[in-house]
Amino acid sequence: MARNLAPACKQCRREGTKLFLKGDKCASPKCALTVRNYPPGVHGPNGRTRLTSYGTQLRQKQQAKRFYMLMEQQFRNYYDKAKKLKGDTSEILLRLLETRLDNVIYRLGFVASHKLARQLVGHNYFFVNGKPVNIPSYQLKLNDVVSINPLKKDKKVMAELSKKLNKAYLPQWLSIDPDKLSGSIISVPSKDDINVSFDIRMIIEFYSR
Repeated sequence: MARNLAPACKQCRREGTKLFLKGDKCASPKCALTVRNYPPGVHGPNGRTRLTSYGTQLRQKQQAKRFYMLMEQQFRNYYDKAKKLKGDTSEILLRLLETRLDNVIYRLGFVASHKLARQLVGHNYFFVNGKPVNIPSYQLKLNDVVSINPLKKDKKVMAELSKKLNKAYLPQWLSIDPDKLSGSIISVPSKDDINVSFDIRMIIEFYSR
């Protein structure tokens, strides 16, 4: 499976917003966007130019794609799937992206970044409804329960996780049990329940051209 190997901090600087690709570092004073709040490249602080309508839509699409750590074809496939389903295409697309296993693990507060979520899923750190799943793109459904593999609970990356979960910001469509180190989808997420920095409608307009 192809993956984006571009430096994470450069991706944030290119989009002009924090994508939280490096976890806790993104919230610290060492964040590259805080230190150098301008696009990467030889032009330095003068690198940002005025965008056309197309350019604005493109940047919104790139921002979403990088936030969920998807390649172009993967992201386009989600759009095509959302377009075929009945309802608001923008809301369906956002719902498909948010209910990926790696994203739900990130939203539950089990990990600090999508990158780490994807890595741990691939190493069998998580169960879905009591069964091991190692596919980051696995689509979760209403009432699905995500839990940590009992054999992995003592690993360093999971140390003191229950204390962190109590303080984690949790979307309304998710619930969590810090004692059991598990979480579940309690409602179908809507656009109002999902806090993202990009404009999903601009992405639909971009692909509808």
